[in-house]
Amino acid sequence: MNPSTSQQPARSNPDGAAILSVQALGFPWKTVDPFLFCAYHDDAYPRGNPDMGPDAPLAGRDLGQDFSRRNGWSMYHGTTVPGFPAHPHRGFETVTIVRKGLIDHSDSLGAAARFGGGDVQWLTAGRGVVHSEMFPLLDAARDNPLELFQIWLNLPARSKMAPPHFTMFWSETVPRFVAADAEGRKTEVASIAGRIESTEPAADTVNPLAPPPDSWAAAPDADLAIWTLRMEPGACWTLPPARGTGTRRTLYFFKGSSVRIDGQALDAHAAIELRADRPVELRNGADTAEFLMLQGRPIAEPVVQYGPFVMNTQPEIAEAMADYRRTGFGSWPWPDAAPVHGRGESRFARYPDGREDRPTGTPSERQSPG
Repeated sequence: MNPSTSQQPARSNPDGAAILSVQALGFPWKTVDPFLFCAYHDDAYPRGNPDMGPDAPLAGRDLGQDFSRRNGWSMYHGTTVPGFPAHPHRGFETVTIVRKGLIDHSDSLGAAARFGGGDVQWLTAGRGVVHSEMFPLLDAARDNPLELFQIWLNLPARSKMAPPHFTMFWSETVPRFVAADAEGRKTEVASIAGRIESTEPAADTVNPLAPPPDSWAAAPDADLAIWTLRMEPGACWTLPPARGTGTRRTLYFFKGSSVRIDGQALDAHAAIELRADRPVELRNGADTAEFLMLQGRPIAEPVVQYGPFVMNTQPEIAEAMADYRRTGFGSWPWPDAAPVHGRGESRFARYPDGREDRPTGTPSERQSPG
């Protein structure tokens, strides 16, 4: 995915409080090093037609480049099924968290997957991969809502040309932490990356699943975390401090009516950069609230980006473009640029070595007295 950008001016808070800045959410969301951007998709797709596309007129849409959100949804670069047909990446990683709906993934490594409902795909592009991300609308009788995050995580120079790596985290295995405050109101935290250490002495530590081997998240001192938070109305929870020094942290408030962060009231959705070295109290308002948290120690290297290529120098970008023209980053073993898997197919992952994986087990969840 490679959406267009639209950002709002930041509002700074120079008084030394935990909040460093507040910025309105655009598309994609503003991020800081080591993250490159975060795209949030929330599409109210209608029921599906026999081709797994929308059972609705497409007239008036700029097919192939439809980011219109007309009637609450977009086709993006898809023409029959919405989504993002085959496109290349080099020099970074994509972390895709699908909260509602499904993605059909296919790539030049020969890997394929159908995932959704809380599943996470982590794809290290490294020296180069081509992949397709399509959104099949399987339900012909009801609407097919889709909600997802795609996060672009940079790679350090030493890993820019690492072998591509495809990983699936099934929702059933993503570690979750549930805390209840003094009034019993709950906050649930899911960790895609980064250990959760509650500020409460009686609470357990929740360890994440292992990230890909060449990821910045795998570096011992990267202090990288990707968490989602869901707070019940009126719930109170203290975000624990980061473990490292120099870590940067952004909290995205994207659902709910209001929240107090370190005592400061916010009544609009926003990207909030926080001091990472101190605990920060979150106190929710009258409606359920949801957040995404991204944190990490900056890679602090030059970033030169040309569309889906992210390197350290302009000559490396030119080399990436030449390599892609020459090699295509491998073969494309699919019948077209926008493949979708069968209508009757359930969630699965097929790895480049032919191994197949399907979700099993139950969620890892720990309870804390808060």
